[in-house]
Amino acid sequence: MASRKSRQETDFVFAALGGIGEIGMNLYLYGFGPEEDRDWLMIDLGITFPTEVEPGVDVILPDVGFLEEERRNIAGLLLTHAHEDHYGAIVDLWPRLQVPIYATPFTAEMLKAKLKETGFADDVPIHVIPVGGTRKIGPFEIELVAMSHSIPEPSAVLIRSPLGNALHTGDWKLDETPLTSAATDEPRLRNIGDAGLDALICDSTNAMREGISPSEADVAQHLARLIREAPRRVAVTTFASNVARIISVAKATRDAGRVLVVAGRAMYRVIEAAQETGYLDKDFRFVPDTEFSSLPPSKIVALCTGSQGEPRAAMARIAQESHPNISLDAGDHVIFSSRTIPGNERAVSRVQNSLSDRAIEVITDQDHLVHVSGHPRRGELKQLYSWVKPKLSIPMHGEGRHLEAHAEFAEEMGVPQVLRIRNGDLVRLAPGEPRIIDELPCGRLYRDGSVVVSEEGSHVRDRRKLSFVGTVALSVVLSDKGTLVAEPEAAVIGLAEETAEGEPVEDLVIDAAIGALESIPRPRRKDAKMVADALRRAIRAAVNQKLGKKPVCSVLVTRL
Repeated sequence: MASRKSRQETDFVFAALGGIGEIGMNLYLYGFGPEEDRDWLMIDLGITFPTEVEPGVDVILPDVGFLEEERRNIAGLLLTHAHEDHYGAIVDLWPRLQVPIYATPFTAEMLKAKLKETGFADDVPIHVIPVGGTRKIGPFEIELVAMSHSIPEPSAVLIRSPLGNALHTGDWKLDETPLTSAATDEPRLRNIGDAGLDALICDSTNAMREGISPSEADVAQHLARLIREAPRRVAVTTFASNVARIISVAKATRDAGRVLVVAGRAMYRVIEAAQETGYLDKDFRFVPDTEFSSLPPSKIVALCTGSQGEPRAAMARIAQESHPNISLDAGDHVIFSSRTIPGNERAVSRVQNSLSDRAIEVITDQDHLVHVSGHPRRGELKQLYSWVKPKLSIPMHGEGRHLEAHAEFAEEMGVPQVLRIRNGDLVRLAPGEPRIIDELPCGRLYRDGSVVVSEEGSHVRDRRKLSFVGTVALSVVLSDKGTLVAEPEAAVIGLAEETAEGEPVEDLVIDAAIGALESIPRPRRKDAKMVADALRRAIRAAVNQKLGKKPVCSVLVTRL
């Protein structure tokens, strides 16, 4: 818990429990009131994806233990947009918090579709706020300001408190032709700056890149040419939430006289939400993947999930030739209309290499302009800073190198104060000079199959260790006098079958166990736990001596 001090003055504070120092798992807090009784506004509640050091974990969630204790003081959860790293944790964590949710129409539809998979969808209060709309949430007056991004209705949030205001950008870029939502609302941002902005909490993802990002309209042109000129089947994989990209692929397909085939449950969910909110026509034309095999190769464009190499998504299954309805052959084209999220590089490479091994042409943003980022480069940051003229800058949404590049940039722009913070740092925005005043508990939770567990649990660490050193399981049956009833049985997994001298490792394990047992006086063999520990140590030592590995050992001692 945060330390409890005696001070009782009211303040306006900011903290992140996820999203600062990493890409993903966004969870931000704005608080108002005395330390002992603050009201909190949550901004976003997202996930991030596991890497090789979290084997078997499905997704990673922010630890909301602090918020569970503060639940009665949480005024609401406001969503900036419907990307998984900003709203994907709601299905797992909302039951712990049970707070009202505020979102734009498209984001609300996406959330409702996601909640249909739960047993508590009808219990979640979702309040819809239009882009540009205002709302009082607890002690805060909030306003949603239209921004551009790679999804409909991305919004920055202007948060007003009695002590000051802050602009929380969410994910954004500058794009005059975003194809779905309106362009970034420059006039409103200029007005905010002219009225005086106390703090800017801003996206840092592309703070290391010079210039200005290309437009979605530019990508549409390149996709249209690639699809038009392809001699055979074309498959396009992109983020399912990128409605602008879906529109571009659909138009290019139609203009080329082809048929659009959609593969992947997430893609269907986004299309439905986009139709409900008017971003796609109700008669948006496509066919399900079950019709793929009935179409001529020169007439197919398949729009697929799996741009990040997700093993159960459509593109990975196509690459592994395990998709039930879609198969590709030599000479077909696959367009990765996306950029690989840090941490997913190996998974994406595996999919792309599997396709290339079958002479399928793989096209990425390294080859053609088939993707643009939804985040601001330095040229766009410069424009935003010139419009809003903040007194304080807090870089967010990025790894350490992105945050530092953003902080240095803000200083070059003449921002009076720049704070470099990380998850858990509690910043007093007002009154007085902004500074870090405390630390909130933060961490990670793992969705592991159908359960959510703490990162402090041992089983994920055990899994990681197993991947390096293997495991040995041994069963020993003793009589009531402590003698062996039968020879021990061993199972060795993830280790070499034989030593360098050719001895079977199972024999090595059994011999080590028998030797350790014989060294224990019979009266002491009545202590099953002591016997198991002694045999475990002996097995690990023997295997380490012969194989150079210290396996995870399990010993079961049964007494008759």
